[in-house]
Amino acid sequence: LTRKFRLAVVQLQVSSVKADNLSRARRLVREAAGQGSKVVLLPECFNSPYGTSFFSRYAENIPGESTQVLSEAAKENEVYLVGGSIPEEDGGKLYNTCTVFGPDGEMILKHRKIHLFDIDVPGKIRFQESETLSPGSSLSLFDTPFCKVGVGICYDMRFAELAQLYSRKGCQLLVYPGAFNMTTGPAHWELLQRGRALDNQVYVATASPARDEAASYVAWGHSTVVNPWGEVISKAGPEEAVIYADIDLQYLADIRQQIPITSQRRDDLYAVTSVQEGSS
Repeated sequence: LTRKFRLAVVQLQVSSVKADNLSRARRLVREAAGQGSKVVLLPECFNSPYGTSFFSRYAENIPGESTQVLSEAAKENEVYLVGGSIPEEDGGKLYNTCTVFGPDGEMILKHRKIHLFDIDVPGKIRFQESETLSPGSSLSLFDTPFCKVGVGICYDMRFAELAQLYSRKGCQLLVYPGAFNMTTGPAHWELLQRGRALDNQVYVATASPARDEAASYVAWGHSTVVNPWGEVISKAGPEEAVIYADIDLQYLADIRQQIPITSQRRDDLYAVTSVQEGSS
């Protein structure tokens, strides 16, 4: 195992033109690989505007046009590509789905957002993903030559149990493509990532779309990477950017030795367990 590798997070400016989104994503993946990145992360809903009115219009089957581009980008650049998420159509249902491709261009994972974003903050924001989307029903993790990686999408990050289960299963990096908004973003975006990283002594990376003030749903932006000590080691602003972080698994091992919460856990008193195994 290599103890260090470079992670890139692409904070993409998403437009209403799918072909433009795909070609821009492809170009930025190439840019990230050119900087030595071995794992590249794209944002939630990177091929379409985010919103219940857009999901069915932009939805695709998997495999389909968008995953074909991801497959080619992963292969051309020999990277592990976490393809943010896209609206997926399958059997008459819609899902918010993240696909992951290996350096050979093969799809190695498909994660359907488990927790649907149904919130109502009076006077601020109401959003109901469940009006159009169906939830996924499995945990999703994949292997790389560096470490195991756990995948969640946006709202999934609010559920600490998911991160704990990934950590117990050996993941040392958690990735969350996400599009927090101008209400929840400033309040919770960074806090949640630092919490997940600190609780589990893992690296956490998030990829947001760049902010578009003219969109019906305005994303907060600020894609971030947090280390196992809970420190933000890389962070974007609101605009389109590629950010980088060198993931150091020896550092992670050192943190776990210094503060050995894993061995000190009271498994005789409490446990977080997964009820359903398997991948979607």
